[in-house]
Amino acid sequence: MTGQWMLLALCCLLRSGHGENPAWFQNITTSLFKSQGDLLLGGLFPINELTSNLNLLRTDFCLSAFFAERINQYGLALALVMKFTVDEINAIPELLPEITVGFENYDCCNQPGVVIQPTLRFLSAAASEDVEVKCNYTEYATRVMAVIGPCSSELATITGKLLGFFLMPQVSYGATSEDLSDKIQYPSFMRTTPSDHWQAKAVVQLLQEFSWNWVAVVGSDDGYGKQGKQQLSSMAADGNICVAYEGLIPVYDNPVPVILDILDHIVEANVGVVVVFATYQVTTAFFREVIMRNLTAVWVATTSWALYSDLNQLPGMGSVGTVLAFSDITQPLSLLSPYVRELFSRMQEERLQQSQRQTDPNISPLDNPCLGCWDLSPENASIVDTVLVQRTAFSVYAAIYTLAYALHHTLGCNETRCSRHPKRDKIYPWQLLEKLQNISLNLNGTKLDFDQMGNPDIGYDILVWVFGNHTITFQNIGNFNQIITINKDLIKWHTANFTVPTSTCSSECQTGQVHIVKGFHSCCFDCIDCQEGTFQNNTDDIQCTVCPDGQWSTLRSTYCVLPTFTYLSWISYEAIGLVLAGVLILCCQAWVGVLFFRHRSTPLVRAAGGKLAGLCLASLMGGCASVVLFLGEPGNVVCSLQQPLNAFFPTVALSAILAVSLQIVCVIEFPERAPAHLENLRTSGSWMVVLACCGIQAGLTGWFVQQGPSLTDYVASLQVNFVTRFLRCPVEPVLNFGLMMAFNGLLALVSFMCTFMAVKPARQYNLSRDVTISGLAYCVTWVLFIPIYAGLSDKNKSIGQVTVTFLSNMALMGSYYLPKCHLLVKHPELNTDDYFRTYLEGAPPIAPEGD
Repeated sequence: MTGQWMLLALCCLLRSGHGENPAWFQNITTSLFKSQGDLLLGGLFPINELTSNLNLLRTDFCLSAFFAERINQYGLALALVMKFTVDEINAIPELLPEITVGFENYDCCNQPGVVIQPTLRFLSAAASEDVEVKCNYTEYATRVMAVIGPCSSELATITGKLLGFFLMPQVSYGATSEDLSDKIQYPSFMRTTPSDHWQAKAVVQLLQEFSWNWVAVVGSDDGYGKQGKQQLSSMAADGNICVAYEGLIPVYDNPVPVILDILDHIVEANVGVVVVFATYQVTTAFFREVIMRNLTAVWVATTSWALYSDLNQLPGMGSVGTVLAFSDITQPLSLLSPYVRELFSRMQEERLQQSQRQTDPNISPLDNPCLGCWDLSPENASIVDTVLVQRTAFSVYAAIYTLAYALHHTLGCNETRCSRHPKRDKIYPWQLLEKLQNISLNLNGTKLDFDQMGNPDIGYDILVWVFGNHTITFQNIGNFNQIITINKDLIKWHTANFTVPTSTCSSECQTGQVHIVKGFHSCCFDCIDCQEGTFQNNTDDIQCTVCPDGQWSTLRSTYCVLPTFTYLSWISYEAIGLVLAGVLILCCQAWVGVLFFRHRSTPLVRAAGGKLAGLCLASLMGGCASVVLFLGEPGNVVCSLQQPLNAFFPTVALSAILAVSLQIVCVIEFPERAPAHLENLRTSGSWMVVLACCGIQAGLTGWFVQQGPSLTDYVASLQVNFVTRFLRCPVEPVLNFGLMMAFNGLLALVSFMCTFMAVKPARQYNLSRDVTISGLAYCVTWVLFIPIYAGLSDKNKSIGQVTVTFLSNMALMGSYYLPKCHLLVKHPELNTDDYFRTYLEGAPPIAPEGD
């Protein structure tokens, strides 16, 4: 049913076709503020402006001859919208068939003290000027059925309590205070404009859209500004937006000193975005001082002042920066302008037909709120063409239509008749309120639904002020209806290169940093790096989160990871270099082995140890080859062999050299007994020494393997304080490892001590020299390596141990074998029994030569 009435109403609106006025324009009356009808609606509009000099006011009303010269064109235009809407409704017979709606509009002057009297007149008994005192107002018939207005929250809180006591419906077109949603205090209040709570939510989303979290909020020192500022500050805090400064501008006192103080605080706080939640009168005074201070910023305008021409026409307004404004989502009233022109034309005709102005000098300003309206003409019709009126008229239009459809249901109407009629049936405001609270309608394509608090579900258009040559236009850049939507490309910012301005107390922290708040505002903070082992869990964290057990993180991480291990890969540069060095050493040792094997029966080889020399050389080759255990991915078996073999092969070589050194001691120190025991010492005795030394080292290596952990256990026991780590075989226990290495050093040291004081045989080979240098070279190599090894990383420890193994290996080979190779290759004539007689036969050496 409601949809059919909407279609009929729309058809009536479009009935003019191609610019022709609809037929019902012929029934327009020239009475601007009153119209007779079967049912009356009351209207409250700010038709006149109040002077700041309160001494000029009359004691009873704000309206006088003085105020007739200070007409509020915006309020007058809204009063004309009400007249237009009532006439249009009466022209739709299907909406309220056989019933006419009348109205009485009064001036509220935007003053609490003025709005009381017309409100009381609305509540007076029908056909009376008095408000009756009753115990039960259930059957109390009032002068009007409902009230449209007033325009401000401050006035609505006054009228709302009065009208609510009588349960008279009140539909405001401009009161936005959230307090009015309280149905206990204001049971009959409804509105066709969103509440301040809705607007504060939209403003917060706008600030979040541009990442502005350091803002100032300025309000007017009245109900609208105080509550709006409070709600905005509360929602801003929930949205991680800091209000750097809040200020209230006086409404009834001189605002300039307070405004100057507010601007000082805004500059001091270094705020780039200011939300002004104030009435347009206060905002006008505020921006006069902003212009004088040459202050630029982003100004967020609420619906109370976003479109007022007096404000946007201030000289120098184009220099204040960027203005982003909110305006109620509305629909244009295409017939409003031609209606007003037709109305003013008829008024002009009536005025010309009268020789003089006919007014009753005793008429109350309450009954004639606009004395100057007698002179209105079609040229004045532009008052309804301003942007402000065009964007606000729909709220008045919707309020009246909402009441009309509630009346349709209250009177039981269909398309042709109503079951109840005001002339024969008593109709009470509370009956209309019951239907009004459940109303839902589609008006000019806009669907109006009201919640339980009487608030509509419409949103806002978002506008940007476009500054031209002494003019300001409004460009639609988005909208808000639960969620904000903005086309940012349409905004021409006031900043250099037209970039989006910033307004933050502190720069955003980078990845892996947390906020450490300083001062009283959560938006002012220092950025602290998350250290190793901690991570940034959320972007708004105030402290780093510790990694769970078994995981770790690097500096400034946003997550923790399981550790990974690296090793000396066969294809790494280090491994390739070590392999090439090892192959080169093995080739040299193989060449020495081949050379010694070819001369195995010669005196030189026999004096050098014979088979012991071969065993020593083989062990050196084995030690060189065993370094491959340090390359590639380690495993339990590899780790159990790595250090034992690295220690055991040098033991074999050093024990063989030790056996040779003992032979030299026997020959040099005990020349008388040497011939008798040398053979045994060179054969079974030397092998016993080698076996004994190898047995001791085998015991030490076995103890090391038995006491040390496997690689698997070692990895499992590691305290995870790394993301990536070089994995080397565990060198544990360190004592056992030290004993293995120390035993080899002991063998080299004993060999050195046995031979470094030995006498050189005259005109014979000095075998003791080779043993002395080889033992000394081995000891020096490892002694120098120990302090270096302690300070290396795990990876470099492995590389270092392989390197020192090669160096000690080369030291033994170079010191012990290369002199002999030189003799075999360059001086084979010296490879005689006589040249090695002392070491072969045990003969006492000839007195040493001086060299």
